Amino acid sequence: MHHPWQDAALPAETRAADLLSRLTLEEKLAQLIGIWPAPEAAPAEEGDVAPMQAEIDATTPDPQEVLPYGVGQLTRPFGTAPVAPADKARQLSEDQRRIAASNRFGIPALVHEECLTGFTAWQATIFPTPLAWGASFDPALVERAARLIGESMRAVGIHQGLSPVLDVVRDPRWGRTEESIGEDPYLVSTIGTGYVRGLESAGIVSTLKHFAGHAASRGGRNHAPVSIGPRELADLVLPPFEMALREGGARSVMSAYHDLDGRPASGDPWLLTRLLREEWGFTGTVVSDYFAVSFLELTHGVAGSPAEAAALALAAGVDVELPARRAYGEPLLKAVRSGEVPEELVDRSVLRVLTQKAALGLLDPDWSPEPPALADGADRVDLDPPHMREVARQLAEESVVLLANDGGLPLAPTARIAVAGPLADDLAPLLGCYTFPRHVGVRYPDLPAGVELPTLLEALRAELPGADLRHGATAAQAVAAFAGEGTGPEVCVVVAGDRSGLFGRGTSGEGCDVADLELPDDQGALIDEALATGLPVVLLLLTGRPYALGRWAGRLAACVQAFFPGEEGAGAVAGVVSGRVNPSGRLPVGVPRHAGGQPWSYLAPPLGQHGNASSLDPTPLYPFGHGLSYTEFAWSGAAVDKDSVDTDGFTTVRVTVANTGAREGTEVVQLYLHDPVARVTRPVNRLIGYARVPLQPGESAEVSFGFHADLAGYTLEAGRRVVEPGEVELRLAASSGDIRHALPVTLTGPERQLGFDRRLDCPATVQVTGE
Repeated sequence: MHHPWQDAALPAETRAADLLSRLTLEEKLAQLIGIWPAPEAAPAEEGDVAPMQAEIDATTPDPQEVLPYGVGQLTRPFGTAPVAPADKARQLSEDQRRIAASNRFGIPALVHEECLTGFTAWQATIFPTPLAWGASFDPALVERAARLIGESMRAVGIHQGLSPVLDVVRDPRWGRTEESIGEDPYLVSTIGTGYVRGLESAGIVSTLKHFAGHAASRGGRNHAPVSIGPRELADLVLPPFEMALREGGARSVMSAYHDLDGRPASGDPWLLTRLLREEWGFTGTVVSDYFAVSFLELTHGVAGSPAEAAALALAAGVDVELPARRAYGEPLLKAVRSGEVPEELVDRSVLRVLTQKAALGLLDPDWSPEPPALADGADRVDLDPPHMREVARQLAEESVVLLANDGGLPLAPTARIAVAGPLADDLAPLLGCYTFPRHVGVRYPDLPAGVELPTLLEALRAELPGADLRHGATAAQAVAAFAGEGTGPEVCVVVAGDRSGLFGRGTSGEGCDVADLELPDDQGALIDEALATGLPVVLLLLTGRPYALGRWAGRLAACVQAFFPGEEGAGAVAGVVSGRVNPSGRLPVGVPRHAGGQPWSYLAPPLGQHGNASSLDPTPLYPFGHGLSYTEFAWSGAAVDKDSVDTDGFTTVRVTVANTGAREGTEVVQLYLHDPVARVTRPVNRLIGYARVPLQPGESAEVSFGFHADLAGYTLEAGRRVVEPGEVELRLAASSGDIRHALPVTLTGPERQLGFDRRLDCPATVQVTGE
């Protein structure tokens, strides 16, 4: 006899409610915790993969103690230690079978993994880091990549991915800048939503993080307090989460580590319940960032014990404690039994968890722990197949930004090239801190990368087989390598950048924050040394954040920026150097002129721009949206269909773009809004739309943007966002600092108050019109 919770034809919440009514308190709480499978031994000095992992006991509890009641989540079975994918899939299948067999109702665990730069598993495809996604300005390609990532995870038994990061960069000294998509909320919204769509379309629960404001910490420090006003929170921090929930369909949100004006995010009922659920209508699960529930006690000091931390987080709206039980286990059990915590709060979260498990098929009578990848007796799991590498290559190539070019690029195929810098022959500058080799692999020094992964030096040699290419750790050594040959080098290519890591073990990454934006490890001296040779210098940057380049402005033959471009990244950069790839990436963050000029954002109002009231000019050397090409484009025919629209009206902005150069290329047309008079200060330029426009030589296309007046809305005070009548300008631009056409539009009619259902995007269409 089947009970209602076993009937797959019933709504997931109906099934979950029936099952909830049958659970004991111990069984309920078991659904709100994760367990972290203990990794095999690794050198302790290599450190943790989560903050305070050593201080907080994260080991797997005694299975005999836990399993009879069930397990809510399994934490990172693939992303904790290097194991062959097929072996780990089999082990996970056995673990799930044992978990289901050990509890009264046969409930398996929901399994989560990291997937910031691809599935964080050994031998899985390593995609570019999210800052590179932003540089691509290509949400459709990011969506395609995410779908492939999700399919690979689903095939081995994973249900939930802890991505994307939707933090808007406010201070690039923050080590997690590499994990973020950019400094503009619209770019973060659209790229992030593309990723969510892709992951969710593969059947993986996408988890939005870090909710909310984590990147706006004081001094760019990890886990530091955040002090921003309600307007900045509403207009810059929250829009990416809104779009990813409404239009992406994300089914999970991760509560953040920081406090916002003294209220820790993981214990904030306004943020996690009133805003997220009551105003926005979110019905999925809220999971804690790792140990965030315990941090209410251990770092924030707003709870005096694990039980108090559990009570605070549960009441605020945190449904699941990750990565392991500390507060939601025995401490919460005793608090509920004593009456200190209402059992109704437990039921509220368990219902959400069980509803999600039902929707994933984990409560179905025919559920099987056997992962699809092992069906039909398969003995090997390929997590890096050619079609995934191909998408990783496309994304890497689209994300490379040509910052400057004074005739230095492309290099001639027979050039004599001195390549300087130790990072040229190192894998580290290609990989972000959430790639498996940098996140876990560093704990196993003899472990191979697991995927084909050439260094930039190897890629340059393969790309330019007819060139005479010599390498040295310094410019002097690279040039000296030509000694005795009769002819010296024609150009010096300097490779500089970051080595990602965790908690101070790198120059970029989680917990790797910096005091200023000077290139790390004195790499500026390497550039100076190269310039002193008198050779033309091409600078190749492989970094996790933008660095100040002002002291070399106008002195370089060319400068290329790539943000941790992944396993195909070396080939992508080498392709730009050779000219095989025509660069089309655009900056998702501005490149500063001065190392100490942060924090600054292109979204600053007039008073935040350069003026005569201060001797300091914060204007970036290269602004948000900047990027050059090897061909030329001409813009013409800019027009708006209606130059007067209601405050709830719509119009279309058009421009024709022609490729007037000699080779194919892609222009990125950007649409900004300028509001000259408002009731609060507004950004001088604010991105509201963009389109990639690929064109053959001589080809032209009409680019159209659908502008709705909602996009001119802004927040007056907490909880009140309006669009008001008046004049605005719609600015067609090649970057935030390169406005090509300014089109005035008058908004007429009454002031309108906007809600969560407001229009969030400005769709673009590209129609090729002729040659």
